[in-house]
Amino acid sequence: MINKVTTRRQWPAYNIIWRWHFYAGLLCIPLVIVLAVSGAVYLFKPQVDATLNQPYNHLVLTGAPQAASVQVKAALAAVPNTVLNAYQLPQTAQSAVQVLLGQRGDLIRVYVHPQTLEILKIEHEDDKLMQVAHELHGNLLIGDWGSYLVELAASWAIVMLITGLYLWWPTNTKNLAGILYPRLKSSQRVFWRDLHAVTGFWIAFFTLFLLVSGLPWAKSWGGLLKEVRHFSLGKVVEQDWTTGPSSALAERQKMNMPAMSDAEHAEHMKHQQMANKLGSAQFNESLNYHAIDRLVATVQPLGLAYPVLISPPSRKSPDWTAKSNAQNRPLRSEIVLDGQTGVIKSRKDFADRPLLDRIIGYGVAIHEGQLFGWFNQLLGLITALGLVLISISGVVLWWRRRIPNSLGAPARKNHVGEPKSMSYVPISTIVLLGLLLPFLGLSVIAILLVERYVLRYIPAASSFLGLD
Repeated sequence: MINKVTTRRQWPAYNIIWRWHFYAGLLCIPLVIVLAVSGAVYLFKPQVDATLNQPYNHLVLTGAPQAASVQVKAALAAVPNTVLNAYQLPQTAQSAVQVLLGQRGDLIRVYVHPQTLEILKIEHEDDKLMQVAHELHGNLLIGDWGSYLVELAASWAIVMLITGLYLWWPTNTKNLAGILYPRLKSSQRVFWRDLHAVTGFWIAFFTLFLLVSGLPWAKSWGGLLKEVRHFSLGKVVEQDWTTGPSSALAERQKMNMPAMSDAEHAEHMKHQQMANKLGSAQFNESLNYHAIDRLVATVQPLGLAYPVLISPPSRKSPDWTAKSNAQNRPLRSEIVLDGQTGVIKSRKDFADRPLLDRIIGYGVAIHEGQLFGWFNQLLGLITALGLVLISISGVVLWWRRRIPNSLGAPARKNHVGEPKSMSYVPISTIVLLGLLLPFLGLSVIAILLVERYVLRYIPAASSFLGLD
């Protein structure tokens, strides 16, 4: 007579998959909750920013606004020892002018009344609520090391999803209870199991998409992708995204440095020291910001997606540039301008970017909830709440089945009648994921080596982890 368990699970061994699912959850659940909550907050960046900026978007103007160059000089005078990073076109005729000023690696946003030149607000860009949520989501507010941790958690979350779908996979399709909807009136054990498994199934696809679409931003994986692109194309690729906090800081510093040779830069530093003595207002007065007036007249009629930033020549670009920085990335455009004449030298829209950049751009727009309006935000919010729910229910299931004085990991032994070895399919899947996700591959190797050559020879640890 054939054992029912054998017919249910021929291979791979059920307990082995369950064990890896447990390890994946153990490694990434705390970070998954942090990333889900911070990501859910960042989904509503447009609404939050609009609410916070509301007092500065309904100003009373009794006459014509001042020239853009005059507005920039007012902002520079308000924050000494800074340089122009970008001039942001006002959203409406009643909106305050926002001028971005650079100070080494810092970015300061100054709100200027377009007519009276009154300084309405000064804030550091990194202190803004949505920027804090963005940094928490991307690097846990601890820089590149945080980016590495987020990438590691995302890699293990992919393993958690794949193994979880295997464990969920139905063997009896006659009854969809516990498969497509939870059995809410059953025992607590069944209730928590169904809440965990069914929720995981419904959010699995979009969660996997969010995890993969976030990888290009990671310090390690995104940096490696950039290097591969440089090597394959034989030239430096200008991407529309940064890879890790240090990459973003380097881009910002380049924007805050004037476009000049080393000799010219040394001379500039002498002038800067002189400016500190004579006063920043007098020094800034000698700089040529009048090109902004011509460029605003050129860029404003183009109707680029808000926000639109006009930036002076810098180490990042030797020319004046205008860029739409819209979160919905397919709407972005970048224009190179002649500061002397205001003429457009070149324009690159989203459709002009390489195919890979467009794919990643669509992925990031969906990831941030901006590609298809409120429904995109709702889908992201439901996914984030689902991740919190399966994380909490997973912890409850673990705690309820956990034996005292043990970690509660599933035993390595299989069900009666199951073969002890894994099949080639899951082995190949893990190997492939390990190659595509280096942090995952290295951590899997580390776990296997420690488990096989260290912990099995420590009886207390072996018993605690369920290895014996």
